[in-house]
Amino acid sequence: MDQAKTERQEAKGWKVGTVSEFLELTPEEATLVEIKLALSKFLKERRQKLMTQAQLAEKIHSSQPRIAKAENGDAAVSIELMIRAMLATGATPQEIGQFIANIGSTRVPRSRN
Repeated sequence: MDQAKTERQEAKGWKVGTVSEFLELTPEEATLVEIKLALSKFLKERRQKLMTQAQLAEKIHSSQPRIAKAENGDAAVSIELMIRAMLATGATPQEIGQFIANIGSTRVPRSRN
């Protein structure tokens, strides 16, 4: 958001900040949310190239709605389920680890004023 818009909103009584600030997340909690969302996207992209949600669900003894929730970053889905699903798509532990290691590497640091 540009500075002028931020100032207009603050002048009208709005508080402007990040989702992490609004939810009062610790840096660790914010990173975990970022990892889960990135893994969800990674899973969806891999799965779409190889199989349907139903096929993946059958492969990992889960359900199609559960796979849909995993791909949409539902908080009720564990990271364990997402990793099992990624492994079932043929991802290696090294690929998954490298993907996690690169999360946020292109992010620009922000001031916490």
